Amino acid sequence: MTLNKNASIFTFTTVVLIVIATSPLLAQKAPEFSNDLMMDDKTYVYLIAEKLEYRSVSGVNPLMWEVQGYVGKDLHKFWIKSHGETLTTERETEMEFQGLYSRGITSYFDLQAGIRYDLAYEGSGNKSRGLAVLGLQGMAPYFFHIDGGMFVSEEGDVSASLEAEYDLLFTQRLIGQPVFETSVALQDVPEWGIGSGFNNVGLGFRLRYEFTRKFAPYIGINWESKLGETADMVRAGGGHVSNLSLLSGLRMWF
Repeated sequence: MTLNKNASIFTFTTVVLIVIATSPLLAQKAPEFSNDLMMDDKTYVYLIAEKLEYRSVSGVNPLMWEVQGYVGKDLHKFWIKSHGETLTTERETEMEFQGLYSRGITSYFDLQAGIRYDLAYEGSGNKSRGLAVLGLQGMAPYFFHIDGGMFVSEEGDVSASLEAEYDLLFTQRLIGQPVFETSVALQDVPEWGIGSGFNNVGLGFRLRYEFTRKFAPYIGINWESKLGETADMVRAGGGHVSNLSLLSGLRMWF
């Protein structure tokens, strides 16, 4: 009799505990998501010179660079970006700088917003302009690296650009990288040599050897062509609409 009574009490107690633990009214509410809950949510600093290269373009032979980096956590970062070119045979340089706030919106993509500053030296003169930026950067399916942005200048001129890259691992150290680039504008901006519509298209391939992940010289080939009204502006100025060049450079990150 005592055994049955103890069994009944144990069964009743177990049922009561299960009901309490599973009750939506009494169960503990999960805390709101916060970066503070992530034990590995550290502050990171990253800087990469994606391209530091010399191109064999007839008559101008430009030196090109593309550098970017960030400081921040997994979800929130501040990015800096710069790219441009300077001619080795003429006193002419064009460069672009961006400062962006970046917010992770998926596991693979960041939404970015900020400002961009363009600066160009041509002979003894120079020109500059500021633009607002809204961009998207990350890794698309099949490991395509995407960096795209929309820009609005001080004068209200709207443009956009897109760059896509892919790493082909021939070995753990020898890596090929095809690159696609294009840009488009809604208005003519003659002082910057930009026409409305698609402005240009570029295709390239770089083959790098990573002595370490942080140090990788490369060689490659690049083709680019101006399009539409932008090409007409180049022709009117006596320039080349398209060119094919060999290149060599260095990729480093810190």
